[in-house]
Formats: sequence, structure tokens, C-alpha cells
Amino acid sequence: MFTTRLAVRPAVAPLSNGIQARNMATLREIQQRLRSVQNIEKITKSMKMIASTKVAKAQRNMDTARAFGVASNSLFQSAETKATDGGVELIVASSSDRGLCGGIHSSVSKATRRAVEANPEGRVVVLGDKPKAQLSRAVRSNITLSFNQIGKAVPTFTEASSIVDVIKADGIEFDSAKIVYNKFLSAISYEADSITVYSDNAFKASPNFAVYEIEDDVLANLQEFNFANSIYWAMVEGHAAEMSAKRAAMENATKNAGEMITKLTMTYNRGRQAVITNELIDIITGASAL
Repeated sequence: MFTTRLAVRPAVAPLSNGIQARNMATLREIQQRLRSVQNIEKITKSMKMIASTKVAKAQRNMDTARAFGVASNSLFQSAETKATDGGVELIVASSSDRGLCGGIHSSVSKATRRAVEANPEGRVVVLGDKPKAQLSRAVRSNITLSFNQIGKAVPTFTEASSIVDVIKADGIEFDSAKIVYNKFLSAISYEADSITVYSDNAFKASPNFAVYEIEDDVLANLQEFNFANSIYWAMVEGHAAEMSAKRAAMENATKNAGEMITKLTMTYNRGRQAVITNELIDIITGASAL
């Protein structure tokens, strides 16, 4: 009997040790992944809190910019200004450089591509690196200018005026400009929309232009102000939609990370219990073999 026990134990022990080694390796992998997901959860939770603090300020600025933008564009509506047939159209895609905010940039890019399809000769000005990367794959030949360093903070009228100055300095002439942006609908929804701005020549050709007594130099300044005001409106409203979308995206990411942490914790506990069970079996087997 003593000889038989010596012959059996070497055959069983290596198999049990191999199983324990595999289980321990698996547990270490699960533990590392669990720590990584926990770190990601902390980051997404912090980004959600930051976005939440920015949403209220972004919405206040959006309300102010929207009021000025509507009042500015009402001038074209009262004059019944329309784009001239065969006129040059400029398309301005307004977004930002930042990611992790859902389909904010894709919404603007898709609307811009549709505008280019309707007018293949239209020139495109892109505000933000994210839409530039998306539009470069489809309408690269139409892109004339691009701007970056946008979206770090709430846009200002000074930034919009600088953009208009660069467009003017580059010699880009147009009869009408379509500014594509994300229209803020609610804290959880937005949609791509556009604001149309006309040149001073198109405004002069309006049916009701005679009602306004505007000199040529004043008219040029007024058109430049309307253009900058409309770009500012689009940038601020797009920023509010982006902050709301980022908050929702980070909230969903935090929720998904929490669910993954729960599943990984259960898997780790089960694996740990299996290792302990195997160790107890080894001890009991060894004790009974003596």
C-alpha cells in the first residue's frame, strides 16, 4: 500500500499545480483589466462633472447669441433677400477640435457633404479639426480654409470676427454663405441646421432694399458684422450642443464601466474561489494519502 501511494501522488500533483498556475495567471489578467476599467470609470466620471458645469454657462451664452443672431438675420427677411441665380456660395462648417462627444462632428460633416452635393462648385471653410478630418475624405477639393484651436472654451465674438477677417483677407468672395452648425434642441438632442448670410450686393438686389437708407461704406460694414454675428451664433450654439452631448456620452461611458466592473469582480471572485477550492482539494488529498 505504501508503494502504491508513492506511485499515485506524483501523477496527480503536477496536474493540480498546472491548473492552479493557469488559474492564477487568469486571475492576474482579470485583476489588471479590473483596475484599468476602474481608472477609466474615474476619468469618465470626472469628465462628466466638468461637462455638467460647462453646460449651464454654454446655454446662457447660447441664448444671448441666438437673440442677436435672429435680430441680425431678420434684416434679410424683411428685405426679402434671396441668393442670385448662379451666384457663388460659401459653405462654413462650424464644429470644434474636441472629441468624446458622440456624433456632434459627424452631424455637421454629413450636412456639409449634402450642401456640397447640391452645389459641387461651392467653397468650404471648416471650423475645427474634427470636421476637417472627416470632410477631407469626401470634399477635399472644395475646402478652401480651415481653422483650429476651437472648442476649448465658450466661443467669443472676437474669435468670430477674426475668422471673418481671415476669410476677407484671403480674398474669398461669395453671394451667399451657408453656415452649417448643430442646433441645440434640448439637453439630450440636437440637429444639424444652417444660417444663411448674404453679401452686400445680394442685399442691394433685394426687393425691399429701397426701404433702408444705407450708404455703401455702412452697408459693407453691416454685411461684415452680420457675417461675424452669424458665425458667432453658430459657434456658441454648437458649443452648447457639444457640452450636452459630452455630458451624455460620459454618463453612458461611466454606466458601462460600472457594469463591466461588476462583471469582472464576479468573474474574479469565482476564479479566486476555484483556486481556493483546488488548494483545499490538494491538502485533503495529501492528508488522506499519508
